[in-house]
Amino acid sequence: MFLVSGPDLVIAAAQTGIIGSFPAPNARTIETLDRWLADIHAALEGTDHLWALNFVTHRSYDRLGPELDLVSRHRPPIVITALGSPAPAVRVARPYGGLVFADVSTPVQGRKAIDAGADGLVLVCAGAGGHTGGISPFAFVAEVRRFWSGPLVLAGAVGEARAILAAQTLGADLVYMGTRFIAAAESMASETYRAMLVRANAADIVQTRAVTGVPGNFLRESLSAAGLDAASAAPGIDFAGLITDGTKAWKHVWSAGQGVGSVTGAAPIATIVSDIEAEYTRLRRPNDARNVP
Repeated sequence: MFLVSGPDLVIAAAQTGIIGSFPAPNARTIETLDRWLADIHAALEGTDHLWALNFVTHRSYDRLGPELDLVSRHRPPIVITALGSPAPAVRVARPYGGLVFADVSTPVQGRKAIDAGADGLVLVCAGAGGHTGGISPFAFVAEVRRFWSGPLVLAGAVGEARAILAAQTLGADLVYMGTRFIAAAESMASETYRAMLVRANAADIVQTRAVTGVPGNFLRESLSAAGLDAASAAPGIDFAGLITDGTKAWKHVWSAGQGVGSVTGAAPIATIVSDIEAEYTRLRRPNDARNVP
């Protein structure tokens, strides 16, 4: 999650048994990214906990080369690519046994990612926070499953246990759950961001191209505070200076998905995961008299 997840969140998530991840641009400098990756490796070394590094592979992103060098050095178990071909990540991660998952928002992109060597697909569906998709998960999963039997992750408004069960029923193996963890105690989100998130619901999420030129879902209140018109569009897609350029619009607006209503307050990741797990277990017992929605 951009400007939200860092090493503390990734480590805490992994220690609960889920896969924590963070976008490489969250580290403002390559030196900081190097240190973060070393910290995560040190904290999880000797365990079977998985974690992932996300990064942008769009041609305008000017830090891709140095980030790939760090992938080769620190060897994250999973690498997730977005907004471009996964091929550069495949070339670096495959030799050490790393898995590469590719964010895709259309079946066409999914086919291209598979052809480029991706080990798994992340279907970014309608309702996803940040850079989003426009296809219903019902249609998206069904179409992709006609040509791909490998690992499939569903992303988009997944904030509760019943959504995980629904994703599994559709044919997904895993889910992305981002917005639910923005207010986690271990996240880097500001208190203002957390408070805005807690008081928001699905109607407060706006899709716009005004921030990066790519369709994205953001909190309406943060767009207004930044003076951005959601109906406008950025002049073009440009990820240069993604984190270092303080004038970039995305530094001052906050993303969230349409599942934002699942966020009711701040809590440690262990508590959030425990609550979701308990609800998931309850929902999996259809004959239990206590299993009442």
